[in-house]
Amino acid sequence: MTTLLHIDASARSGLSGHDPHGSHTRRLSARFVEQWRQHLPNTEMIYRDIGQHPPAPVSGAWIHAAFTPEQQREQWMRDVLRQSDELVNELIKADIIVAGVPMYNFGPPAQFKAYIDNIVRVGRTFGFDRNREGEPYWPLLADMGKRLIILSSRGDYGYGEGGRISGRNHVEPAIQTAFGYLGITQSHNIAVEYDEFADERLAASIRKAENEVDDLVNQLAKSWAL
Repeated sequence: MTTLLHIDASARSGLSGHDPHGSHTRRLSARFVEQWRQHLPNTEMIYRDIGQHPPAPVSGAWIHAAFTPEQQREQWMRDVLRQSDELVNELIKADIIVAGVPMYNFGPPAQFKAYIDNIVRVGRTFGFDRNREGEPYWPLLADMGKRLIILSSRGDYGYGEGGRISGRNHVEPAIQTAFGYLGITQSHNIAVEYDEFADERLAASIRKAENEVDDLVNQLAKSWAL
């Protein structure tokens, strides 16, 4: 059975076009999931609203626990890592990861950075051996066929590849770098722009993004059904 992990990182709780001051990324991620259900209704869905319920940030105790071999961990270490273990288990189980991640000040929200810090786990999502010949780090989630879908939104415009301010975009590149480090290298990006302009350009950008979501779901669902 296919498993889809749906993550929302927006601090806004509603959907744009439906709720006052609603989120564009929640709108896109909800649309993706709705369309996916229509194609593959037997998909197992896992939902994480880290915008409203962010993971705890990494602490010194967390680092101590994560880098202690599992068989040597004390109970307090297991307690510290419990939430991280849950997030890692969900990621390992997922075939499709749909992440609604808005741009906040040129990067992902702090809530999503906390999520990334919790899933980049030595011995669980990446390997490390300082005595290993060649590269001491290696991904543990490679060759599993996982797909990452990043659905974003931006106040300005021109953040896409080749755009007028693409060099200021640290959302998709940062997320792709982190997930790629774990071995999840197949990804797709769709974004709404012009949010701060709130005019026809925003409306057109939303329509374009929604069409791209529909096309992407059609494309992926067909290959998944084979």
